[in-house]
Amino acid sequence: MNPALYFHTVRYLKPIQIFGRISFRLKAPKISQSPAPETQEISGSWVCPIPSSKSMVGQNHFCFLNETHEVQNQSSWNDPKLDKLWLYNLHYFDDLNAKDSNDRKEWHRSLIERWINENEVGNGNGWEPYPISLRIINWIKWALDGNRLQPGWVYSLTMQTRWLRQRLEWHLLGNHLFSNAKALFFAGAFFTGQEAQEWLTKGMHIISNEIHEQVLSDGGHFERSPMYHALCLEDVLDLINLSETYKEYRTQEWHDLCGVLKEVADRMFNWLDLMCHPDGEVPFFNDSNIGIAPAPSDLHAYAQRLSLSTKNRDSRSIQYLDRSGYLRIEKGPIVALLDAAPVGPDYLPGHAHADTLSFECSLFGRRLVVNSGTSVYGTGAERTWQRSTAAHSTVTVNGENSSEVWSGFRVARRAYPIDLNYHEKEDMLCVSCAHDGYRRLKGKPVHRREWHLFQDRLIVRDSIEGGFSQASARYYFHPDISLSCEDSGNKGMLWGKDDIRIQWQVKNGKGNVISSSYFPSFGLSIPNHCLEVEFSGNKSEVIFSWENNAHSISN
Repeated sequence: MNPALYFHTVRYLKPIQIFGRISFRLKAPKISQSPAPETQEISGSWVCPIPSSKSMVGQNHFCFLNETHEVQNQSSWNDPKLDKLWLYNLHYFDDLNAKDSNDRKEWHRSLIERWINENEVGNGNGWEPYPISLRIINWIKWALDGNRLQPGWVYSLTMQTRWLRQRLEWHLLGNHLFSNAKALFFAGAFFTGQEAQEWLTKGMHIISNEIHEQVLSDGGHFERSPMYHALCLEDVLDLINLSETYKEYRTQEWHDLCGVLKEVADRMFNWLDLMCHPDGEVPFFNDSNIGIAPAPSDLHAYAQRLSLSTKNRDSRSIQYLDRSGYLRIEKGPIVALLDAAPVGPDYLPGHAHADTLSFECSLFGRRLVVNSGTSVYGTGAERTWQRSTAAHSTVTVNGENSSEVWSGFRVARRAYPIDLNYHEKEDMLCVSCAHDGYRRLKGKPVHRREWHLFQDRLIVRDSIEGGFSQASARYYFHPDISLSCEDSGNKGMLWGKDDIRIQWQVKNGKGNVISSSYFPSFGLSIPNHCLEVEFSGNKSEVIFSWENNAHSISN
């Protein structure tokens, strides 16, 4: 263990995270064995939520993270040979509410019975707070959809909620604590009686506090991950749905919270719409990919089913999401999404990548420049690479990361954006920003980047202020983009499936095209290309240009 690395990680934590971790490790839950509370009568209508992807592909076979395994016996639930995240997904029970789930209803009933019999209270992955939270929610959603829970299942649901109530993840906070609270909220509404009311009240209080902490004034989720933003928005919509289902029993506090959730949902939709590529999906900033969170279009459809209105997105050419730190700029056929954001909240950067001043862009509706994405969690070499600065369309100095990401979900010293400026002229949009992430290095270098956007070209200029020995800018291209190069790697052509040609030229620096990988989903790696530009002196400049009268591409 590097003491300095550990110090610069721990010093940002809140006291509740430190004391919460001590309590979590030392205090074993003691839960009541008393009978389950009665279930509450529904006073409204449960609206169909967003169906998840099918994951139960056979009676004992499951596909998560693009990997399929058989759950053969009791030991399979905690098989050490399988990835921890895969096992977590196994315990979530997402397939209960997945597409065409009615076709697998008997499998589901058997699976619930099997889980109860093969997972002893308090032992294994299934009794960790996060899987418990998602499973409680999924079982209750399944019941609200018209499926009868047998008495033994209701008792198990009660025991799980009692266990969770004493295992709230105060040491982690963030999306984990929010999911804990959501589960208590669901269980408190689903059951009736004094114990259920305590669950409901506790869940409500945490949600009321965390919603203001976790959703910023510009609508963005505070972890600055578009994927986790979409997951949080789904949580908010589910809470609104449940509140309408049990509307007859709502207290004034519950009624007020429902109003807050509706206002928050509106802000979150605005942020998400601004942060999407023209293809309707999210960019890969921090831990983000496609396939875990609901698609933005599915979130909009869910909101419509709940009779929630979502405003049309502002059409200004430069949109700055000032609290989260991202920008959307668009000119003619090109849309660029720029990361001038902190890596996350100081006390919770677990899903951060060292991607400050990276960007993604789409041209004529197709992704062109991208970040590499996320296909794994854990602490292995691939996870380390995917979080590194070198895996993103930005600049490395002396081969170092702009933020000290380490051990899967930790960050020591981190980059902060500085000197952001943006303006619009008649024919050009310009954004400039710098960050201080490399000032920890000898010479205290500062990376500064400028984007100049025209109808027919994009110019990216990078400079380093201060002492350094080597710097490289990288531009990763979507796998659908083919690439040719000439002039010793300093210019060439890009083209996609639509055959629209894009010229690229290194005006300052030395270019080199390398083979790389794109990680659009967990468990998925696709070959792509990367243009590496070694700085000339303290600068580099790359120009992408195209014919502006090229036809518009349909999605």
